[in-house]
Amino acid sequence: MSSESSKKRKPKVIRSDGAPAEGKRNRSDTEQEGKYYSEEAEVDLRDPGRDYELYKYTCQELQRLMAEIQDLKSRGGKDVAVELEDRRIQSCVHFMTLKKLNRLAHIRLKKGRDQTHEAKQKVDAYHLQLQNLLYEVMHLQKEITKCLEFKSKHEEIDLVSLEEFYKEAPPDISKAEVTMGDPHQQTLARLDWELEQRKRLAEKYRECLSNKEKILKEIEVKKEYLSSLQPRLNSIMQASLPVQEYLFMPFDQAHKQYETARHLPPPLYVLFVQATAYGQACAHMKSSQPPKQDKTLSVAIEGSVDEAKALFKPPEDSQDDESDSDAEEEQTTKRRRPTLGVQLDDKRKEMLKRHPLSVMLDLKCKDDSVLHLTFYYLMNLNIMTVKAKVTTAVELITPISAGDLLSPDSVLSCLYPGDHGKKTPNPANQYQFDKVGILTLRDYVLDLGHPYLWVQKLGGLHFPKEQPQHTVIADHSLSASHMETTMKLLKTRVQSRLALHKQFASLEHGIVPVTSDCQYLFPAKVVSRLVKWVTISHDDYMELHFTKDIVEVGLAGDTNLYYMALVERGTAKLQAAVVLNPGYSSIPPIFQLCLNWKGEKTNSNDDNIRAMESEVNVCYKELCGPRPGHQLLTNQLQRLCVLLDVYLETESHDDSVEGPKEFPQEKMCLRLFRGPSRMKPFKYNHPQGFFSHR
Repeated sequence: MSSESSKKRKPKVIRSDGAPAEGKRNRSDTEQEGKYYSEEAEVDLRDPGRDYELYKYTCQELQRLMAEIQDLKSRGGKDVAVELEDRRIQSCVHFMTLKKLNRLAHIRLKKGRDQTHEAKQKVDAYHLQLQNLLYEVMHLQKEITKCLEFKSKHEEIDLVSLEEFYKEAPPDISKAEVTMGDPHQQTLARLDWELEQRKRLAEKYRECLSNKEKILKEIEVKKEYLSSLQPRLNSIMQASLPVQEYLFMPFDQAHKQYETARHLPPPLYVLFVQATAYGQACAHMKSSQPPKQDKTLSVAIEGSVDEAKALFKPPEDSQDDESDSDAEEEQTTKRRRPTLGVQLDDKRKEMLKRHPLSVMLDLKCKDDSVLHLTFYYLMNLNIMTVKAKVTTAVELITPISAGDLLSPDSVLSCLYPGDHGKKTPNPANQYQFDKVGILTLRDYVLDLGHPYLWVQKLGGLHFPKEQPQHTVIADHSLSASHMETTMKLLKTRVQSRLALHKQFASLEHGIVPVTSDCQYLFPAKVVSRLVKWVTISHDDYMELHFTKDIVEVGLAGDTNLYYMALVERGTAKLQAAVVLNPGYSSIPPIFQLCLNWKGEKTNSNDDNIRAMESEVNVCYKELCGPRPGHQLLTNQLQRLCVLLDVYLETESHDDSVEGPKEFPQEKMCLRLFRGPSRMKPFKYNHPQGFFSHR
């Protein structure tokens, strides 16, 4: 049974390699075409939902029939074959139904795909049309934006105002009845008026150009005349040199000086101009002749003009020279490299570099002594410095104690109060010093000169401390306002120092020089004598025990000069420590006393010593003498000798000591003592010649 059933389930399929007969093929094709088209038509008529229900029902029936066939085969029997055949036939019918449903499903799928493809084509066509429309919209928007942002050339033209247009433009251009209500016509009318104005201006411009050409031709003719005149003037100047020398009018020399002054830096140029003007003004005040250079003040320029010109010329080294120098530097750097110290030294030298030109001022005093001032300009620091030197008509024998009086380092110190010239007046220099390792300018003033504040003002430089500035412009008015005062102070300083120089020569020999004009300030007989006059250092003065009061109040600065005087009479020795301010004699010297007689007596343990100091220090105006008061110091020393006489002669005598009194009273005193402190009469009354209390 199984073999028979298998033979029936698997019928043989005969495949022919050759093509079928034409008649059979045509008939089968027509039948298939008719069947296909009928099924396609049937698809449109059938309901897919019912076909799906039929499909489910058919599958269930097939499952049932297969299960029954399986059951019948498992039971076996002779009558089973008929039942199996019946169920096989039923199964074949259901298979045919499934095949038909499958064909119908494929036909529906094909139609769905075709419909989907057609819909997609329509969508793509619509999308392409949309993109084209969007592109056209974007293009139109860009064109609209260009039109909105379009700027006409007339917008760049600065047209006249409407009021001026209607006021000045002719009626045929302005057309007020048309343009007042139409902005477009108004703009066109304004542009027409602008064009008309520009045509007129162009015509005027051409006329000016023609006039300019005429003037240029006239200038060229005059230039030729002047160029031919210069040699003649030079010959005339050369011929007039003897006349200039005879009349003391060195015009040629002054002309050369002014030519050189063109290359001075601004501060030195301001100093040169103002000093020259001051000298001419002084000469004009002394005489009714035309202005000329004052003999008491001469101004000159020293230095190399070629080096000054080279400062403003760019380097002319060619590229070949630079390449050669670079190659040489590469070779030398392989051999040696400069150390950091050498580099810093080079930077310091460059920072402290002076301008090649300097200004010389020679200030002549009444006794034919001359103060030589050389002014320099430090280019990188933007400050001025000065070096001073004093020369006399007669060579002076310098006393030991007068060594610092005319020293270039101190002769101009504190010309104005507090201006010692040891530090830079420009606050910006400190930042420059920090970069190259310079602590202070004090270490370089001997070589560079002193940067006094009055030197900066003579050059027109002013450095505000609140807002430091790197570049300061030279001001002529500042220099002019300080020139006269400074020159008078310089003359006074030289005269006072020379007077002190002469006085110190006598003081070192124990002689207190008192002029005839000051003899009335002292009694005829003065027994006490000056036996010693020496200079001491600032540190030695600070160490003295009887000068603590002066040190504590700050009157013992390092810019002052310090001296020690010793006055003796018999066994009494009076030491006087003297503080001499650089501004002597406008600032009086200060005396501190210490008497060694019957013990040590100072202002701390003896009121009379304090009174003696007061007579010298406080009542100094009585001792100034005739102006300018250069005899103040010697008069103070002479008064000190007189005070020592009064102190010793009015001292009470010890009766227990036999013999004559050591210091007999020779001075006439109205009253020996006054008050509980037994103050002595130190005030000298002229012409009566007696001493009294103040």
